[in-house]
Amino acid sequence: MVHHLGRQESPHSFGSRHEGVHRVLPGVPLRRCAAGDSPDGAPGLIRAVEECFPASLRQRCLAHKVRNILDKVPERSQAEVKEAIHAAYRAPSLALARVIRDEVVARYEKRYPAAMRSFLEDFDACVAHLHLPSAHRRVCRTTNLLERLFVEERRRSRAAGTILAGERAVMKLMFAALFRAAENWRGIRISEFERRQLERLKGQLAKGFEERQEPVVKESSTPIPIYSREGT
Repeated sequence: MVHHLGRQESPHSFGSRHEGVHRVLPGVPLRRCAAGDSPDGAPGLIRAVEECFPASLRQRCLAHKVRNILDKVPERSQAEVKEAIHAAYRAPSLALARVIRDEVVARYEKRYPAAMRSFLEDFDACVAHLHLPSAHRRVCRTTNLLERLFVEERRRSRAAGTILAGERAVMKLMFAALFRAAENWRGIRISEFERRQLERLKGQLAKGFEERQEPVVKESSTPIPIYSREGT
C-alpha cells in the first residue's frame, strides 16, 4: 500500500502518488494497466491519470457524477432522471449505453439543459467499466471504497485530537487506519474466461496506445506526376 501526502488537487500531487506506486512496484508498467483510477472529476486527478496511465481505462466515479447531475434537476423530478441516467450507465454494453444516452438527452434536454450538459460531459469515462467483465463492473464504477476509508481517517483523527503532533504523526495514524481497513477488503474471484477477457482488453488498450504514439505522416501538398509507359 502506498500512502502519499498531497497538499492540493493538482496534476503534480496526484502524479507523484502514481510515481510512488511505480517505485514500490518497479516491475509493473503502469501505462499498461487494464483499468485506471475512478476519479471524481477533479481536473488535476484526471490529467494525472491520463499522463501516468495513458494505455489504461479511466473510469469516472458514477456516485459523484450522478449527484452532480441531479443537483441541476428539481427535487420533484430527481428520481425519474436518476433512473434514466442509471439505465445508460449500467447498460449491458457500450453500444446500448450510447443509444440510451441519446434517448435520455432527447427526453430531458429542453427541460433540464444544464443537467443534460453534465450528463454528456465525459460520458465515455462514465461507461468505461462496461469494457470489463460484468462481475467486475459494480466495484469499479465508484470510489465508494475510498470514501469509506476517508470517513475512518476523519474518525480516528478526531479521536486522537491534540495528541497528534505534526505531519509525520498524522501520516502514521492514517497509514495504520488504511492498512487495517484493507485487511477486510474482499477480492473478486476471476474465472478463466474473465481472465482471458481482461488479457484481451489489455491487448486492445496497448495497441490503441501504440497507435496513438506513431508519428503522423502528413500527405505532401505537391502533386505526384503520373507517367505513361512512354515517359510522357
